[in-house]
Amino acid sequence: MTTPAPILVGQIGQLFWMRVDGKGSFQNSVQVKRCFQTMIEKGERHFVIDLERCPIMDSTFLGTLTGAALNLRESGNGEVSVLNANSRNQQLLTSLGLDHILDVDHDGSKFCNERKQVCNELNTCADGMSPCPKEEQAAQVLAAHEALTQANAENAVRFRDVIEFLEQELRLNPAASPAR
Repeated sequence: MTTPAPILVGQIGQLFWMRVDGKGSFQNSVQVKRCFQTMIEKGERHFVIDLERCPIMDSTFLGTLTGAALNLRESGNGEVSVLNANSRNQQLLTSLGLDHILDVDHDGSKFCNERKQVCNELNTCADGMSPCPKEEQAAQVLAAHEALTQANAENAVRFRDVIEFLEQELRLNPAASPAR
């Protein structure tokens, strides 16, 4: 198995910035979820996901971002903005209907000053650097795909088999049930 792409983080003004330094995948989704949880508990409500160095995202990663955005929406306060998405990543966000949940910057006009400052402010995310148990990973994959279906009803058909498989796997191993 390949090493997960690192997640770089930093506080830039009122924004909590996360940059994916490689593929956004199930391998770094638990780390991203833990980071969101930690920062939301500390009172952060405005997040930027910088995809400048992210060539592709899988559905688990997309669902993790979506789950965080949905949680912030439900609390009535906060947002997740996506910047620097290449054409493939923009197409994924649009085709899954996530551009209505995530604030996607299509034209590069958001946070211009912060973009200039970002390189000097980011460090490797410490949240979730410890190995992730297989059960926690399965629970996160399930939660991410459920968030995708919650965000857009059309995604239910796309991810039905994945969700059913993971629900069955987690039922067989109750210790892995997600804390959503």
